[in-house]
Amino acid sequence: MTWGWMWIAIMILAIVVESLTDQLVSIWFAPAAIVATVLDFFPVFILWQVLAFLCVSALGIFIARRLILNRRGAADSKTDLDMIVGEKCLVTEKIDSFAGCGQAKVRGQIWSAKGLNEDDIFEEGEVLQIVAIEGVKLICKKL
Repeated sequence: MTWGWMWIAIMILAIVVESLTDQLVSIWFAPAAIVATVLDFFPVFILWQVLAFLCVSALGIFIARRLILNRRGAADSKTDLDMIVGEKCLVTEKIDSFAGCGQAKVRGQIWSAKGLNEDDIFEEGEVLQIVAIEGVKLICKKL
């Protein structure tokens, strides 16, 4: 057991660092150090121990990342803004896309709005469909 103490020290350091933070930063190094320590009990060169440590660490990072993304649903979740795309809105102030003025109401909130095309003009009281959001402006078209 020549390198075993180094692997044990790395494991303890990873656990201490992880316990001092509120995010996952080093937890995957602890199981990797355990694997390297076990390999040190056998006649395995240090190069193989380091490679095992790196592979198990990379696997731990990959698994943790997948679990976090699946739990959050980050890839599929829509924001509140994304959810209003496709909804109807009511023109509250004449929309002139060329002039860059106009407002529409959606879900009880007044937004700046413009038409999908540069020459679109919509009169107050018209009902439109929201096709996109650019910055703080609704992009709308006729139903």
